[in-house]
Amino acid sequence: MMNQDNLLARLNGIEWNDFECKRAQRGVPEDAYKTVSAFANTAGDWLVFGVSEANGQLEVTGVAEPDKVQNDFLAVLRGGQKLNRVIAVDAHRFEIDGKHVFAFHVPELSRSEKPVYLKGDPRQSYIRRAAGDEQVTQSELERFLRDAAQDRYDGVVLTDIPVDQCFDETTVRWYQEQFARRNPEHAEITDPIAFLLNWNFVVEQGGKTLPTRAGVLLFGTGRYVRQILPRPVLDYQRIDTSFDNWSANQRWHDRYVFEENIFQTWQGLVARYMRIAEHPFSLDPATLRRNDDPPDYVAFREAAINLLIHQDYGDHGRKASIKLFTDRTVFWNPGDAFATEAELLDPNEKEVRNPAIVKAFRRIGLSDQAGTGIRAIFRNWHELGRTPPRLNNDKARKEFELELINQPLVTEAMQRFREALGATLTPEQADALALALTLPQDEPLTLTAIRSLGISTTQQARAVADHLVLQQLLDKLSDTQYQVREEIRQRFAREADVQAGDQVGAKSGPSQDQVGIMSGLSAEQRTVLMRLEDEHDIATLMEWAGRSNRSKFREAVLTPLLELNLVAMTQPDKPRSSKQRYRLTEQGKALRDGDGE
Repeated sequence: MMNQDNLLARLNGIEWNDFECKRAQRGVPEDAYKTVSAFANTAGDWLVFGVSEANGQLEVTGVAEPDKVQNDFLAVLRGGQKLNRVIAVDAHRFEIDGKHVFAFHVPELSRSEKPVYLKGDPRQSYIRRAAGDEQVTQSELERFLRDAAQDRYDGVVLTDIPVDQCFDETTVRWYQEQFARRNPEHAEITDPIAFLLNWNFVVEQGGKTLPTRAGVLLFGTGRYVRQILPRPVLDYQRIDTSFDNWSANQRWHDRYVFEENIFQTWQGLVARYMRIAEHPFSLDPATLRRNDDPPDYVAFREAAINLLIHQDYGDHGRKASIKLFTDRTVFWNPGDAFATEAELLDPNEKEVRNPAIVKAFRRIGLSDQAGTGIRAIFRNWHELGRTPPRLNNDKARKEFELELINQPLVTEAMQRFREALGATLTPEQADALALALTLPQDEPLTLTAIRSLGISTTQQARAVADHLVLQQLLDKLSDTQYQVREEIRQRFAREADVQAGDQVGAKSGPSQDQVGIMSGLSAEQRTVLMRLEDEHDIATLMEWAGRSNRSKFREAVLTPLLELNLVAMTQPDKPRSSKQRYRLTEQGKALRDGDGE
């Protein structure tokens, strides 16, 4: 919901990727419809008329002919001519200092309604990326069209693959055994093809018996899996360094590229997990669940299954990956979740990309019912007292990333700081404050993030945050976003430094006095330093580094460079300005040019 206070807060120089302003003084600007397309194709949000950018600040200029502008804009959105879809926006009209301002909420459309494009040309589809509207590439357009198809990709019948040769009998028998144990009430079907036919992995069509794409992906021999999926199912890597210290050119300690069927991939993945488990354990042969219910297996299991059943198998250019670092495990998938991040934490059924594959896993107990897998991951990680998993459901790039961070949420320093505050907090409120203190300074604490702490509903999360506001520990930025008060953050930083005893090397990245500082930086940091000739925005720096997640880029790449005084903001007094740029300092230039090596 947008009200005038929320609008004014957003106009206060804060950088918002989901908030686009147009001058629109006497008419609707043509590029407004590109923004509508971009919002509708990604995660939706607010388009504002009557606000312009000047000197890095958003300025209320007002709409001179408000009735005409509003009517013209809404008429186009309802007409279905300039855009291929009728877009039902939520319109709000405000008067600020005697000037008329409009805020239009553009919703994200369903997968079947995407892409939204201009002038009858699907190539004129736009996506929201780095606070701007970008026209889709051909591969991005194909992903939209594939997801929009009425016939799901995994259910397509394959007419050119022989049903009597394409299945791996060992995999089918294994599945039959798991199914029989899980579903003793079902009559046993011993013949493999008859069994697959019963569950629609094989179909009868035109007098022929033919496999489906899901059938081959799940049960096929390697030859036929690779025939329909010319890239690996999964790239598994174990890397003996921390996430922040790793660079893309660094070798892995253990790697296996799975090119077998999905169930063989799952079994191989479990075998590799068993090798690195801290304590020996046994598995239930029916479910592959550990009998001793170890602390972190639940989260790993659900995250790995989520990766296998929800990835876009029609995307042949990108492969799923699991990277195990010393301090976290990163699961990456081609293909976004159709639900929002908030909806992923709700215990209800969700639309999925691969319904046949999902059902196959559920029939043998390898996927929780009603779309609760993500919720189970967060619950398990919270029970362990660890920093909540990080989700990045990128609807522009159509990719999904989950990080399991093996770090405590409440450190000893944070515990002592909380005691020193003298505030009376419930465990949920204390955890929310701890989470807020771990976030980068420019990243708000959202209600969804608070729910990741094991809080069931958005209403309960809001109550937790509002109590912290009353305690003067958080500031409320909007209806759903909060931030640690600056004096609280500074006090915590001071006390943490004192507790650490000003230890050498406490900061991430090398210190200014270190010899060979350039070699101590990550490859991404060196790339930024070498390419930063003029002033550039954060989106450009992220592109150089090959990063898509802004928060992680700030944490792992940009913030250490700022702390080392190698890079500086062009507007340090307005760190969240939409016009913020970054430049090399004199020290950064000297290091880049070789003086610091």
